[in-house]
Amino acid sequence: MLDFNIRGENIEVTPAIREYVEKKVHKLERYFSEGANATAHVNLKVYNDKQTKVEITIPMKNLTLRAEERHDDMYAAVDLIVDKLERQIRKYKTRVNRKFREREGVAAFLQTVERERNLEEEHASDESDFQVVRTKQFDLKPMDQEEAILQMNMLGHNFYIFTDAESDGTNIVYKRRDGKYGLIETN
Repeated sequence: MLDFNIRGENIEVTPAIREYVEKKVHKLERYFSEGANATAHVNLKVYNDKQTKVEITIPMKNLTLRAEERHDDMYAAVDLIVDKLERQIRKYKTRVNRKFREREGVAAFLQTVERERNLEEEHASDESDFQVVRTKQFDLKPMDQEEAILQMNMLGHNFYIFTDAESDGTNIVYKRRDGKYGLIETN
């Protein structure tokens, strides 16, 4: 069962908007197992150029679904974002099924094939294998956030892993779409 937390920035979340978002996102429930409870966090933003941005995050026990979409029409953005989330769910289920198949063998897999076959055939073109084509090993140098950002930019990467000199924890800096930087700290 999905609960909703819908917020608006520079826009009032009217009952019509709330109803449309809930109706569209509820379609994702068919992918969840019975008794699965989650809260869909929906953020609606309107910018000065009248473009809207919709962000949806659904944190669950083993998976966090997240997508965002910008569009001139907020309702179209909601439709597009639900499509993105459906593709994420299908890819995740395909990977889980593949791992299940490898662990449990063909006999156990055949029990679940019938349920998943329709979804997988319907969206086979969306599925792609995740193949590791290169492996790197390196020592993490203690540094601060600014040095990590400089190193990332010098390498031309979108992210950089480093050991925080103060906390001695492994952190990640990354470049956001808006050109600013983000930091992920590990526990």
